[in-house]
Amino acid sequence: MMAEQQSLQLTAKDILEKDFKSGFRGYDQDDVDKFLDVVIKDYENFENEIDHLRQENTRLRREMDRMSEQQKRQQTRSQTQPGNTNYDILKRLSNLEKHVFGSKLYE
Repeated sequence: MMAEQQSLQLTAKDILEKDFKSGFRGYDQDDVDKFLDVVIKDYENFENEIDHLRQENTRLRREMDRMSEQQKRQQTRSQTQPGNTNYDILKRLSNLEKHVFGSKLYE
């Protein structure tokens, strides 16, 4: 079950292009810019990590589906093989009895 995906409200570009208005005793523009540079870099890293994890998730789901299909095929084969194996054992046993007891067995 996949968690509900929440969309991001901002992109790295939105943060980069944000223009703050300065007031009478406003923030130091250089400090704000430096901080936003760090926020932008982190945001880009988060976006890259999310993209990477989504790709890995897709790859792992495909791999899991393939493994599930292989297990189903193996179960199908193993369900048909016991009958064949039992038949082979009975046939060998019959041949062994014929060899050991000869035709006395059928008289």
